[in-house]
Amino acid sequence: MREYSTPQTVDVPTTGNLTDDVVRNAEEAPTAVQFSRPVEGSTDWEDVTCADFLADVSAVAKGLIAAGIGAGDRVALISRTRYEWTLLDYAIWFAGAVTVPIYESSSEEQIAWILSDSGAKAVVAEDAGHQAKIATARADIESLHNVWSFSDNGVDVLERLGADITDEELEKRRQTAGPDDLATLIYTSGTTGRPKGCMVTHGNFQTELCVAVHELDRLFRTEGASTLLFLPLAHVFARIIQVGAVKSRTRMGHSADIKTLLPQLQSFKPTFILAVPRVFEKVFNTASQNATADGKGKIFDRAAEVAIAYSQGLDAGRPSLAVRAQHAVFSRLVYGRLRDALGGECQFAVSGGAPLGERLGHFYRGIGLTVLEGYGLTETTAALTANLPNAQKVGSVGRPLPGTTVRVTDDGELAFRGGQVFKGYWQNPEATAEAIDADGWFHTGDVGEVDDEGFVRITGRKKEILVTAGGKNVAPAVLEDRVRAHALVSQCLVVGDGQPFIAALVTIDEEALPAWAEQHGKKADLPELVDDPDLRSAVQDAIDDANQAVSKAESIRKFEILPHDWTEEGGQLTPSLKLKRNVVMRECRDEISALYQH
Repeated sequence: MREYSTPQTVDVPTTGNLTDDVVRNAEEAPTAVQFSRPVEGSTDWEDVTCADFLADVSAVAKGLIAAGIGAGDRVALISRTRYEWTLLDYAIWFAGAVTVPIYESSSEEQIAWILSDSGAKAVVAEDAGHQAKIATARADIESLHNVWSFSDNGVDVLERLGADITDEELEKRRQTAGPDDLATLIYTSGTTGRPKGCMVTHGNFQTELCVAVHELDRLFRTEGASTLLFLPLAHVFARIIQVGAVKSRTRMGHSADIKTLLPQLQSFKPTFILAVPRVFEKVFNTASQNATADGKGKIFDRAAEVAIAYSQGLDAGRPSLAVRAQHAVFSRLVYGRLRDALGGECQFAVSGGAPLGERLGHFYRGIGLTVLEGYGLTETTAALTANLPNAQKVGSVGRPLPGTTVRVTDDGELAFRGGQVFKGYWQNPEATAEAIDADGWFHTGDVGEVDDEGFVRITGRKKEILVTAGGKNVAPAVLEDRVRAHALVSQCLVVGDGQPFIAALVTIDEEALPAWAEQHGKKADLPELVDDPDLRSAVQDAIDDANQAVSKAESIRKFEILPHDWTEEGGQLTPSLKLKRNVVMRECRDEISALYQH
């Protein structure tokens, strides 16, 4: 058994709650810009000062109180990432209540389950589509009394409703919650079974963010620090950045539509962003495809190799003179354009939710964007470990944050203790007891290792370890991540449990396919191309690259290209774009079976 602790470096509040940050900001820096809101129909941004935000939050919170929302009541929130999401989140906390976020892409059945299981008393939705889904579920939920919608001027309605609530009444309610009280119930999207409600307290957030803001001071504390949030706020990863931005008074914007993200990044000019690995993969692959389409594919490939070599050289002490010279040339010709796509001011990115991979980590650092990879779960209020600007190992997920201890159990599972570990699962003591043992260790379900300096590497999911017929243990994530890094590949599922060898199902990136098809003189018709020798050869390259990371017994021997992609809408991906293995295994059992027929 191996254990590593990082000592506590900052004091975490023992009283109060998350709303204190909003009040303090308005008192200390009323005219400082806390948020920038996109102006509809233009690339301009409208500033919201700390004083403005306190006024907006207070007015909406009074409306919630007037509507009968009591301390500890649950209020659901279903919307894309936008200013009003953050406004309602803090207003719910000001009213002493608990926010229950729901992904805006959730199905009627998922919405009904979360509203029912949480006992939500009210729900704030984004638009008519969400209202329709809620209406279907509402008849069977006795606790649900109110439904408001942003598209129906829900914010204005609440502000008018609370006109008679006094400031004194609001302040009394605001102070009801302490560190041990629930701030939010976050239902894990999960890859199996019904979502469970994770009970995350104000103290969990305070522990996480007091430490993270201090450790990541070059992101949050530098002059002019700003971030544009485009991940769903229903995900804990985006939520801690929201809370961290308010706590550190970092200017933050919201982007709700992936179609407008690039122009918004260029007009907002964030100094740091956060994303899941799939976003970083797509940016790299799109740049590669565009370069190839312009006849500059070989130049881009060489520029990428130099960027990776430059970053690896930094780890070794200093890149060689030849690499430094080539890097200077490509910085003007290639890297600058990639940095400009993010607004030109972005120096850091935070990646989480899944492994990024060493190649991409080195590539981005080599072009001047340091991607800080971290690790955590909904149950741990996001980050347990993180790479820091001054303490980074590309390919690892960093050291435990201060005040956090990691242990590798006898069977290789990672377990953690720290103030960010949740209280347990809502109304589910059996599941809580399975996750948190009698000594307070939270068992993650992930398999990993810790080196002598405390850097953690994730090697797979405990329940996803495949055991071949020959008794070889195989972690599919290592192979899947490498295959998925190929420009043509969208998703990959590695199979082989109880089978004589390892195989894979592969889906094609439908955005990348047309350019590839044109270059090879083919029609971009995926169903007709699944057996095409050139397409299979391209995917074989991805398989060969992945196989370099493992032993021969663990390597992928056969693969099948599917005529369609796996998506969140289709039910095969979670909202954070993780593969639902059980769903895909069930839907593709015939294709998997065919891989093992002689």
